[in-house]
Amino acid sequence: MYVVPDQTGKLAVVTGANSGTGKEATTRLAAAGARVVMAVRTVAKGEAARAEILAEHPNAQLEVRRIDLADLASVQEFADRLSADESHLDLLVNNAGVMNPPTRNVTKDGFELQFGSNFLGPFALTVRLLPLVLAAPAPRITTMSSGTANYGRIHFDDLQWEQRYRSNLAYAQSKLADLMMSNHLAELSDDHGWGLLSTAAHPGFTRTNLLAAGALLGREQLPLATRIAHRLNPLPSQGVEIGTEPLLFAATSPDAQSGAYYGPANFFGLVGPTKLAAAPKRSLDVEANARLWSVAEQLTGVALPQSGPILRK
Repeated sequence: MYVVPDQTGKLAVVTGANSGTGKEATTRLAAAGARVVMAVRTVAKGEAARAEILAEHPNAQLEVRRIDLADLASVQEFADRLSADESHLDLLVNNAGVMNPPTRNVTKDGFELQFGSNFLGPFALTVRLLPLVLAAPAPRITTMSSGTANYGRIHFDDLQWEQRYRSNLAYAQSKLADLMMSNHLAELSDDHGWGLLSTAAHPGFTRTNLLAAGALLGREQLPLATRIAHRLNPLPSQGVEIGTEPLLFAATSPDAQSGAYYGPANFFGLVGPTKLAAAPKRSLDVEANARLWSVAEQLTGVALPQSGPILRK
């Protein structure tokens, strides 16, 4: 298993920290000495997860704070409070997400739920926290993508999927957008001499509640076909301990490279130890990445300053 390097004295924020890869990342970062802010939508679930982690690691430094990535006002409130309380942020882990709701839903701000929660919310959080991150000695931002990004398309003419909505393709678009954001952030860091390590990862086929939680939105139980598919799925899968390792490697390894993408090594990227993953060609289009970043600034109303220390080389 991947061993997280000593994180003593470092402050990390992990979104979606109450379950799945977010909880595992939080546990292992805290066990390595980091002080971790567990950024969660439901505080009660965050506190329950915190208690479980403390039972295993009594010395863990954990704080639960609320954020709803489907609500830009909540993102701003979280970022403003953290910036007021802390002098710097060593690591931001954009992990939280929603996957494949059965019907088209929208965020509080009117964006298609997956594009809004998985990309626009994390984008706004990243940009708002960027000054705090860049104040750290060795700043890092790691973003969780997905293997579905390989078949994702950015539909600039219909980003919100208002026409012919397909949940799986909307999800793939959102995760490709995450990877494009990470890559453009790496470009910005290189261009402006920030010294920021911007990396991305995907978990392969890791058994978490993400798929079930998305399919359950608006329903009391999963559809029968989905329950049967979960039981009969012949694809290899892995537990969250291994599935989180690409994210942890990208976030903490001294060997991780800015602009790189990490995922499982075996069975076409579904399971196994961490390796450098082949990024989809669409995520390497510098002009498209810059265009998407600009569109995200317009949609969220959150943008980099036009001048000042953050943009000086």
